[in-house]
Amino acid sequence: MQLQSQKDFTQSPIFLIAPFFFLGTAMVVMKFVIPNTTPLFLAAFRLLPAGVLILLVAAVLKLPQPKTWQAWLWISIFALVDGAMFQGFLTEGLVNTGAGLGAVLIDAQPLVVALLSRFLFSELIGLWGWLGLAIGMAGICLCGLPADWIYGLLHNIGISLPFATQTVLQAGEQVIESQPIVASGFNWQNLLNSGEFLMLLAALAMSFGTIIVRYVKQHADPIVATGWHMILGGVPLMVLSFLQENNQITHLDSGSWLGLGYATIFGTAITYGIFFYLAAVGNITSVSALIFLTPVFALLFSGFLLGEQLTELQWIGVVFTLISVYLVNQREQIARMVAGKSSGMVSEMNVSEPEA
Repeated sequence: MQLQSQKDFTQSPIFLIAPFFFLGTAMVVMKFVIPNTTPLFLAAFRLLPAGVLILLVAAVLKLPQPKTWQAWLWISIFALVDGAMFQGFLTEGLVNTGAGLGAVLIDAQPLVVALLSRFLFSELIGLWGWLGLAIGMAGICLCGLPADWIYGLLHNIGISLPFATQTVLQAGEQVIESQPIVASGFNWQNLLNSGEFLMLLAALAMSFGTIIVRYVKQHADPIVATGWHMILGGVPLMVLSFLQENNQITHLDSGSWLGLGYATIFGTAITYGIFFYLAAVGNITSVSALIFLTPVFALLFSGFLLGEQLTELQWIGVVFTLISVYLVNQREQIARMVAGKSSGMVSEMNVSEPEA
């Protein structure tokens, strides 16, 4: 009876949707807080207290601490990639991009994980997975690359979009006209300063972290390793913050401190806890099917609370990216469903075929 109630609880929509709600809204909260602090301090503050909370929970549950040098080595690599690099790129990218668009770009990490798993672990991608990857690549380009590059490329191959124009006010006259957007030259410096590009680097770091955690689990308890990787990843970010940044807490008001607390406790510690709990009770498939809800929540709340707006091109990219994430995460289920319908149609044809 207890097991049945536990199963019903973990399969409830609220419990399954909660981590994606926390992740999406945490992006909006961080975007709200970041003008009053600095990005590296925000990244470190999000990791360090959350890591301490997770280790306290692990101690209460009497989970084993890492004991071998291999365990600490993999935890350290995990901390560098998924802790320091992911959170660092994420918060630096938030300075120059919106919370909703940033969440879409971060949410593209399952696409990279699928490719890495294919080459490292020979995992099957299949027709639907490759289709999802192709759509996802197009969506990421539409979201993350400068619009004039994309419009210029489409113009060169003879494709013209109705909204590929920019409004120009003539000097000295109140005349507004629309002109085609002209592609500018490639500039690496502009790309490196792009918030969208930094978000893609964050997604790449998170993807490698997802692969690394497989090796971490072979040598250490995953919950304990998660806590330590947050602490070990947060320390260098805090050091870099105090070496390179100023006025980290000078302009933080009560609302900003509440936002930091929300991003740390709900957007990091509780979210990670729910992920591992769902994985332990066998609901990871249900979770992966709902991962696209993270940018949906981020786009919804960033539009209402922050007034963020996407361009027509970015909205198309958002739709492409969400479709691709669904196809990649559910590729096996889609393949089985299509195969089942195909076999059913063949059976009906055989039954209805008259005897000779």
